[in-house]
Amino acid sequence: MPCRINMKKHLKWFTVIFALTAPLSAHALLADCSVAATGISFGPYASPGTTGITNPGGNVAVTCNGLGLLVSYTITLSAGNGTFANRLLKLGSNTITYNVYSNSTYTQIWGDGTSGTSTISDSYILSLGSVVRNYPAYGSIPGGQNKPAGTYSDTLTVTITY
Repeated sequence: MPCRINMKKHLKWFTVIFALTAPLSAHALLADCSVAATGISFGPYASPGTTGITNPGGNVAVTCNGLGLLVSYTITLSAGNGTFANRLLKLGSNTITYNVYSNSTYTQIWGDGTSGTSTISDSYILSLGSVVRNYPAYGSIPGGQNKPAGTYSDTLTVTITY
């Protein structure tokens, strides 16, 4: 049975007071940005899972609309069912540990910038129309987890702050 991570979108706005104290963010308030995410599907995990599995199949897409504006933002992920050190895929009371990384070498845990996790920050001049930027999410399940078969899942919240 496949293991899946479902990511849902969440949009957060800075207050006007904060924007006035940070000139780069003040420009971004004139832009309209949204986020969409594609979850990671790990596929079958054979118990006891003597070897781990990885999947680079997730993606976070940020779309911004505006005209000639400096847009800068930061993308964070929540810990989901577990912690940033040990995210948990769940099936009833059974859990499988996994994690999500912001790089293809699986060394930077994608989180909220705390507990040694990384975030993704980007900025660019927004020209006429819209710009879509894609940020891959890399998932990994360590081997050696003896768990019953089934569909395990977790939901992470994607937050873009601009």
